[in-house]
Amino acid sequence: MRIDVVTIFPELFTTFFETGMVGRAARAGALDLRAYNMREHGLGRHRSVDDTPYGGGSGMVMRVDVVVACLDAIDAQASAEGEQSHKILLSPQGRVLDQRKVEDLAARPWITLVCGRYEGFDDRVHGFVDEEISLGDFVLAGGEVAAMAVVDACSRLLPGVLGSADSAMHESHSTSMEGLLEYPHYTRPEEFRGLKVPDVLKGGNHAEIARWRRAQAEARTAERRPDLWARAIEGRKERGQA
Repeated sequence: MRIDVVTIFPELFTTFFETGMVGRAARAGALDLRAYNMREHGLGRHRSVDDTPYGGGSGMVMRVDVVVACLDAIDAQASAEGEQSHKILLSPQGRVLDQRKVEDLAARPWITLVCGRYEGFDDRVHGFVDEEISLGDFVLAGGEVAAMAVVDACSRLLPGVLGSADSAMHESHSTSMEGLLEYPHYTRPEEFRGLKVPDVLKGGNHAEIARWRRAQAEARTAERRPDLWARAIEGRKERGQA
């Protein structure tokens, strides 16, 4: 999978692309990661990428001509077969990222993540991207942290990156878990300050352990994320399982 990041701070990604699971995926050849400096397409002596907003107001707005020039340069690298990237604008106005969207993105051969700054993008930029994604209902100084989150989340789902393929299947929000929160985990010591590992996990009965984990996942989701629990129940009804 290839992931391009368009940013005015490409240096933020140098260490990130080499570290942890993302770095492992890159070294294994599962990820082709590239950061592009939008200022290379900036205007004037200072390589400006922003300007004052029409109609007045505070802050600066990222220019559509600069953003699109950078995207065009990336598209010029398209393969002889005409392959192009799936372009994503990172913005607080986009669809909130969830595990299903991550699974969709990880299945794509090539995506481009466009990071905003200042007061955001000239609205005409939307006509040159395929979709808009947000990390949640809050505002960051720029899209770089959101881009890192997308890269990290996608890297975990690529074949051979995790030590076990089951790791990504039985975790919070995964499709195989119906979007539920993951069940609790325990390791040594068996007892710590009066807190004990549940007996069922020590008994060796895998069917009982599976039932316990499922019940724990459902109870935890209902308590901590009633919105996810309601969605899971609705999904079961649609499938005739409730």
